[in-house]
Amino acid sequence: MISVSSTSFSAQSLESTLEMVSKEFQHWEIFAEGEHYLPHILARFGELAPSYDLKYSIHAPISDVNIASMSERMREAATLELMSTMEGAIQMGIETITVHPGYRPFVVKGMEDKAVMRAAKSLRTLDRVSREFGLRVAVENMPEFFMMLGKTATDMEALIDGSDLGICFDIGHAHTAGQMDELLALKDRFINVHIHDNNGGHDEHLTIGDGEIDFQYVLSKLKGYKGNYVIETKTMDSALRSRDILKQMLG
Repeated sequence: MISVSSTSFSAQSLESTLEMVSKEFQHWEIFAEGEHYLPHILARFGELAPSYDLKYSIHAPISDVNIASMSERMREAATLELMSTMEGAIQMGIETITVHPGYRPFVVKGMEDKAVMRAAKSLRTLDRVSREFGLRVAVENMPEFFMMLGKTATDMEALIDGSDLGICFDIGHAHTAGQMDELLALKDRFINVHIHDNNGGHDEHLTIGDGEIDFQYVLSKLKGYKGNYVIETKTMDSALRSRDILKQMLG
């Protein structure tokens, strides 16, 4: 199913976003920050959702959330924040949550391996909770940016090794990191896909076709994938253009 998600939607009310998305899509990945922070919308969502023919997934908060923090108190707090998101998803009847793997210290160099270990520790907790409550958690690969973890297939394997966690394969992120084929080799673990375009230099979130990604090639490698294709967009207009192009590509 083709889905949509945007950080810009989270500046709008739940009511207006539901109305807007439901007119054009059958699935919405809720970015759970701003006006859509789950603890603040649970009651209203329960009242409003039955009126719309929409399915949902969740993108967990990322602002101020670092499950790879070198500070144990900060790492635990970030993990608890994501556990709160999982609890909210259960109450909303939503089963799939995408999370970021965190980032290394941006001042002290040489800490990436330790940060990966810290992130993996946090993810083991989320893995246990997800199995307990019947949720699916997808760890998202990150774009090429010096602080980010999970940019490479090797990192992603280290993060999810020994767990039941899935991967959210972000096509745009993989392109910036030069890891498209390496990450596609992990497709058996993909339970969510984010799709947007860029020119390889940075994470631009362009309309499909406005950058240089060869989506026909990527989609051919994803043959057999049965999950959602989430268009991560800056604007609804861009999302609609991407949707129409993607429909043609998927046949």
